[in-house]
Amino acid sequence: MDGVEQTNESWRILIVEDDERLADLTREYLESNGLTVSLETHGGAAVERIRNEQPDLVVLDLMLPGEDGLSICRRVRPHYTGPIIMLTARTDDLDQVLGLEMGADDYIGKPVQPRVLLARIRAMLRRVETVPVASEGGNGEEPARLQFNDLIVDRAMREAWLSDDSIDLTSAEFDLLWLLASNAGRVLSREEIFTALRGIEYDGQDRSIDVRVSRIRPKIGDDPIHPRRIKTVRSKGYLFVKEA
Repeated sequence: MDGVEQTNESWRILIVEDDERLADLTREYLESNGLTVSLETHGGAAVERIRNEQPDLVVLDLMLPGEDGLSICRRVRPHYTGPIIMLTARTDDLDQVLGLEMGADDYIGKPVQPRVLLARIRAMLRRVETVPVASEGGNGEEPARLQFNDLIVDRAMREAWLSDDSIDLTSAEFDLLWLLASNAGRVLSREEIFTALRGIEYDGQDRSIDVRVSRIRPKIGDDPIHPRRIKTVRSKGYLFVKEA
């Protein structure tokens, strides 16, 4: 298996890709490394499959017959909170930003090496696995729930609430919110955030963190123009304010 460590066999992956030969090869490789993989080759059927099957992760091609990946991502997000990795043959930053704005959690340029895709899938799935609730008693473990006035972020449930109303967050948005909130009062650089969330080094140009912050702010009641909760610290990164 190329010396790759076996992963959690319960992880179910749906690949939405119209190139059947590429999709079959990718499935074979992922299955040989312990994942359970199903395929969908037509964009028009992808939304219902994602909604009905609720896979642990979706690998979604941007260019598809019937309906493109951006539209699928936008339509499925109200019904699916799992990670979506978008595959794009284009190098245009606009496509990548649009994908993130539609709710994609990550994107990879095509052609993608199977080992790279496997690594990204594993890294993302490990972040969204259920985290055990920390015991009460100050044993040095990171708390499972954080509260900032009317904002509550729960790591064990992977949910957040504002004034007792549930906040609609994608998996990647929750990960970023938790990372910032659990480091409240400390400026986190884009490099730190990128490495923590993506497991790869920041290239200095990727805009996914900035796009996600802009999506999170209004959801947690922050002013997008003059934010008080998640502040941008020029030339440094982002700061989650404890008492906003």
